[in-house]
Amino acid sequence: MSEFHESLPSTGGKAQSLTLDIALVLGGGGAAGNAWEIGIIAGLAEAGLDMTEAADLVVGTSAGATAAAQVRSGIPAAELLASVLSPPVRPVGQNPERPPSLPMATVFERMRTIGAAAASAAELQRAMGAFGLESDSILGPAAGQRRAMVAARLPRPEWPDRPMIVTAVDAHTGELAAFNRDSGIDLVDAVTASCALPGLVPTHSVKGTRYIDGGVRSNENADLASGYANVVVLSPLGGRSQTPPERRAVPAGQFEGLRRPPEWGTDLASHVDALRKQGSHVEVITPDADSRAAMGTNQMDPATRIPAARAGFAQGKLEATRVTLL
Repeated sequence: MSEFHESLPSTGGKAQSLTLDIALVLGGGGAAGNAWEIGIIAGLAEAGLDMTEAADLVVGTSAGATAAAQVRSGIPAAELLASVLSPPVRPVGQNPERPPSLPMATVFERMRTIGAAAASAAELQRAMGAFGLESDSILGPAAGQRRAMVAARLPRPEWPDRPMIVTAVDAHTGELAAFNRDSGIDLVDAVTASCALPGLVPTHSVKGTRYIDGGVRSNENADLASGYANVVVLSPLGGRSQTPPERRAVPAGQFEGLRRPPEWGTDLASHVDALRKQGSHVEVITPDADSRAAMGTNQMDPATRIPAARAGFAQGKLEATRVTLL
């Protein structure tokens, strides 16, 4: 089973001697976030920085876990983008039954309540796990259908040879799970677990343990890139879940309920600060104004995929001028 990670190793604030090279961290953000990340990666490649080849480690969380499997598939970045820009074709006569779900407004109101009540990151993660397990009474029958949907999104069913980590959270304990090819589970199970957002989809069972979305702990889990000299973080939510609604420059999305105060140490800024104190060169890419407009406020909506990918591609070409990797 996977190894669990809850904090970076202590360095006393001093830089380490880092021998590993480049880590790519792909955060969660729904259908729009996944498409935006593929667009960014294709844009960077177009400008001469091909992260599908350059990254020595890829870390994926939630929608970023699907993107990680795509990036590690061996398919060129331009082809990955083309697949996003091509609308899916439903086989003739196929009319899949819609899986059961809770009202989206109800789910995100529950998240806001959980976030407001939590006194620590561990408490938030356990409460979200309990919410996921509770919701299984309604959503559980769709677990097999959900796994099949995730499998259909993966270019390859096997774990890649090159290092990749997929994150999830143990629904029973709230602990972070970092799955890799040595964890003894199928890639599709790792990605399905990583994308199991409580209240919207069932928890995912792996060897008797139920898991929820890795984004419950952190949208990016960038601390798992510890030890790498260069870290590139793609954050579709751009830290929005940390900012109170009244102080946001963009409309609230679905994830504002997952409050993570800086003192908890699980927000992106805290992870980036810790990585830099260890000596890592960290670049964080968040959606620019055009990308935010393309992604909208309903990141789950499949209709956002094509505009988000296009906006990400344009932004990625611009970002290449500042993302310098030694």
